[in-house]
Amino acid sequence: MDMHDINFNEWPQAVNCAITVCDTDGVILYMNERARATFASHGDLIGKNLFACHSPQSQEKIRHMLATGESNAYTISKDGLRKVIYQTPWRRDGIVAGMVEISMVVPADMPHYTRN
Repeated sequence: MDMHDINFNEWPQAVNCAITVCDTDGVILYMNERARATFASHGDLIGKNLFACHSPQSQEKIRHMLATGESNAYTISKDGLRKVIYQTPWRRDGIVAGMVEISMVVPADMPHYTRN
């Protein structure tokens, strides 16, 4: 496949993880199909504010990331699945413009390797 044949705007729909993007006010701008399926019981969240569905502690962490440009990563167990959650600011012209959250299911016994 030639690199020129790839539509790089389609990749978020073609990965096996949930991707959610918000702006600096916490307004959800984008959710790939997996993210929409994950939160389907909450209805269409595009245009909604993600602070409304997060605890005060989580809201503080998100605001900190948006203010400092720092990233956050952790694991959760939900519905019998173990997931890695990676949250990181995205930038426009070098300035934090919002945050991306990537959530992926991982095996409970996921191997860990140390590489030098």
